Amino acid sequence: VVQLVESGGGLVQPGGSLRLSCVASGLTFSSAPMSWVRQAPGKELEWVSSISTGGKNLYYADSVKGRFTISRDNAKNTLYLQLNLLKTEDTAMYYCATSWRSTESEYRGQGTQVTVSS
Repeated sequence: VVQLVESGGGLVQPGGSLRLSCVASGLTFSSAPMSWVRQAPGKELEWVSSISTGGKNLYYADSVKGRFTISRDNAKNTLYLQLNLLKTEDTAMYYCATSWRSTESEYRGQGTQVTVSS
């Protein structure tokens, strides 16, 4: 059974930082391109960032480019997303997913909530 378990979300003030983690099991993580996607209240699912299997190729949505950094540790079966310079519009449920530059995925975690508010 494939499981993706996110953690690290929380309440943060504008301009603050968070680091999200996603631990994967039940799949060959090192062979899986991975992504972060998010969904704000009342809005559709939005692709945020993707990383290739080896971690060399990184892609970001324009809305987060320069502020968010995706990374992975294949030895630990873990995907990360460093969120810096957070804005109120970054408030959303963040999910890790087995996808490539898309919201379409075979597997997605249960999500971790990020709330940016003063």
